[in-house]
Amino acid sequence: MNRACLIMSCAYYTGEAKIEADSIHTIIPTEKYKCTECGKCCESGYKLARHRRCHSGERPFQCTICGKQFAESHHLVEHSRIHSGEKPYKCYMCEKVFRFYQNLHRHMRVHTGQKPFKCSLCDRSFTLSKDLQRHKSCVHSNSRPYECDLCGNLFKTNDRLKFHVRRTHLLLCDKLTWFTCDICQKKFSRVDRVKQHLLRHEGVKPYICSECPMRFCQACDLKRHQLVHLDLKPFCCSLCGKYFKSQTYVTSHFKRCIVKRQPRV
Repeated sequence: MNRACLIMSCAYYTGEAKIEADSIHTIIPTEKYKCTECGKCCESGYKLARHRRCHSGERPFQCTICGKQFAESHHLVEHSRIHSGEKPYKCYMCEKVFRFYQNLHRHMRVHTGQKPFKCSLCDRSFTLSKDLQRHKSCVHSNSRPYECDLCGNLFKTNDRLKFHVRRTHLLLCDKLTWFTCDICQKKFSRVDRVKQHLLRHEGVKPYICSECPMRFCQACDLKRHQLVHLDLKPFCCSLCGKYFKSQTYVTSHFKRCIVKRQPRV
């Protein structure tokens, strides 16, 4: 159904004519509302006043519960849901609820299978930007920015550092539950890791390569092996930029690369 434009009794209607009507009513930034600090032109005095807060640091909207202040009123509205527990955004497919619309938007990718964040170094894609960044730091980089305060070992991610601390330094801690392999007594922090580990003792190899007869206990081992059949070299040496097919190769190369770059005495 066609509906008339509501701005100043405009005679334009929805559809193709609405596109032209929108262009008529679009408010263009003007010199009248120009910021004296950075020169940005705004569409109205209200938007100019709102923009000026980024220079002044003014935060006029304050939470009455915790006292936190905000520059924008809608930020205060979103923040207040933390105190009230309100979750107004509901997934129509699984009925999961969220406080913020952007969280619902990200969640919908679970149902649609959308993975918009693509790695530029291999063919992997990810649902979330943070997953892509974690993938690049773990797979395509030798950078290890996370240091263990107890032993000095370096790790690529904070998760790996935490796992190292739990496995190595908290082994005798009574508060931590450890799962032990009955065959070799190796300890694990998660029960699913024990189940995966037991497959090696049992000789069960359910993951079969589609290109050759090789079989593997775990899916990650199969994925690592499949790089042999592809012309991909996703693992990069952060010192010289050379690429390799596996993490094992790049780690071995990285050690030699460091030695070569050390100054001779």
